Amino acid sequence: MDTPLLALTRQPSGPTLRETPDSYAENMRQLVQLRWLAVAGQLVTILGVHFGLGIGLPLALMLGLVGLLGLANFAITRITPRFPASQIELCLALLLDMATLTAQLYLSGGANNPFILLLLMQVVLGAILLEGSAVWLFMATATLCYAGLSIQHRPLLFPLGLAHRTAALYTFGAWLGFVLAAVLLVLFIGRISHNLRARNAYLAELRTRAAEEDAIVRMGLFASGAAHELGTPLATLSVILGDWRRDPKLSADADLAGEVEVMLAEVERCKGIVTDILHSAGEPRDEELARIPARAFLAAIVDDWAPTHPSTPLTFQCDTGEEQELIADPALRQALWNLLDNAAEASPDHVAVEVIALGNDLQVSVSDRGPGFSADQLASIGEPYRSTKGAGHGVGLFLAVNVARRLGGRLEARNRDGGGANVRLLLPLAVQRQVEQTRG
Repeated sequence: MDTPLLALTRQPSGPTLRETPDSYAENMRQLVQLRWLAVAGQLVTILGVHFGLGIGLPLALMLGLVGLLGLANFAITRITPRFPASQIELCLALLLDMATLTAQLYLSGGANNPFILLLLMQVVLGAILLEGSAVWLFMATATLCYAGLSIQHRPLLFPLGLAHRTAALYTFGAWLGFVLAAVLLVLFIGRISHNLRARNAYLAELRTRAAEEDAIVRMGLFASGAAHELGTPLATLSVILGDWRRDPKLSADADLAGEVEVMLAEVERCKGIVTDILHSAGEPRDEELARIPARAFLAAIVDDWAPTHPSTPLTFQCDTGEEQELIADPALRQALWNLLDNAAEASPDHVAVEVIALGNDLQVSVSDRGPGFSADQLASIGEPYRSTKGAGHGVGLFLAVNVARRLGGRLEARNRDGGGANVRLLLPLAVQRQVEQTRG
């Protein structure tokens, strides 16, 4: 039997898109990676200055601070996957970085240390990652740290052999600090920009999906309204045809009597479709879901569709096992019905349906010998009202794409090498478990 269009307007209760990206957690992961670079850089610099240049440093304290950063990184790496990061955790992580950098600078020359520029890099990171008043609080903290390092710090003690090269060492150190800060900022900001682009793409996908669902709702409302409007003229036609069937003059003509019976049957069929649409509008969507063997479900659709197009030859081949199951609902049934209607309209002399199992997926392929798709049609498959048949058409593929996507599958379209079009609907054979989990 035909399936009401309104059934397609009802959505599963669970989410159909991937979860919203956690920008705080992603920024925390980027900060952890940047901190590992800082740990390695501090370790190399401290050891190089102390042992390579012979400049005395409080090695135990400075290496202890490096170890503290490493332990903090390890702890954050273990905690973040279990507990979502937030603005507070991100601010505390940045404050820890600033505190350890300030302590390292305090032990190695204070504001006179050429690596003081890294403190400004901390402010830039805070401005990028933090929001609102937290940014100003972070900037004020950095300003106080710089002021404190200018007043109080442990001076660097150069050996006698380097006393005449102090200016050159400071210049080289300032250049090295600038290069290091620039490289780290480019790496970090590049990754943050990538995250923002991914988030914008996700929001664009949400807007597109919302527009598509709105189109489905509008079509469902139109179908429901049309069903109400069609009820009265169908009832009138049924009464008139019933009177004709009882008319002695028409009953005496076998041909006319047979045509009246055919018209009555078609009117009753139309009334049944209208009843199904109105019935669907008042029932919860989940009650219409049912697990059914894939072979039986698809064979039933083909058997119901074939009599509605008696002049169109249809071949059906199904190579699935009897135990393989799908979720049979009006939306999926209507999607397949629409694909068959489209194929019959493009190719009245041949329609072929082939069903095969591909791993964990079921592929339902509908082929025809029509003119095929144009390049523009292939590029816009699944968009509402994109059809060569004029305004208001193109609904069938649009609904099929959305049904497949909602059930965890996809729809693919291509032109056949020998002419004609091929539309493939791929559905996961385990889709019933996914839907049940969503409903639960």
